Amino acid sequence: MKIAVGSTNPVKIKAAEQALKPVYGKAKFVSLSVDSGVPDQPMGDKQTITGAIKRARRALKKTEADLAVGLEGGLIRTQYGLMSSAWCALVDGKGRIGLGGGMHFHLPDRIAKEIDKGKELGEVMDELTGNQDLKKKTGAVGVLTKGLLSRAQVYANLVRLALVKFRSPEWF
Repeated sequence: MKIAVGSTNPVKIKAAEQALKPVYGKAKFVSLSVDSGVPDQPMGDKQTITGAIKRARRALKKTEADLAVGLEGGLIRTQYGLMSSAWCALVDGKGRIGLGGGMHFHLPDRIAKEIDKGKELGEVMDELTGNQDLKKKTGAVGVLTKGLLSRAQVYANLVRLALVKFRSPEWF
């Protein structure tokens, strides 16, 4: 079995491998850069889901893998403030799509103000922490939970949730 990950971000690759190796033990993973088809900073679940699906579909098409993973981080505005959001799409050669999303958490107002100026969350976090490419490491969630969770851990759970349609097809 061949599994394609529609990103070269080490966090997304690690998340896919952590979630899928226990299910598809002998699978070979390949990662590649694909366009999400959405803005660099997706806003709302609709854009974020669309980005995840496009990443997975494009990775599947380019590699002819058996299964492809698309992970997309986004933001949602709620009555309680700006929140981080993420979605995973799994797509197979039969056209089936499995989705897993959530793990929302509040972003501080000072971060939200910078995003309102047109910046992307990763850029803002790099500026505020003095780190480079934090989104390829622990992510905002790692900083804001002070290490309780990492971006890879959160994304791995989204991949596991996206497996529902594949693990329990009899329910659909």
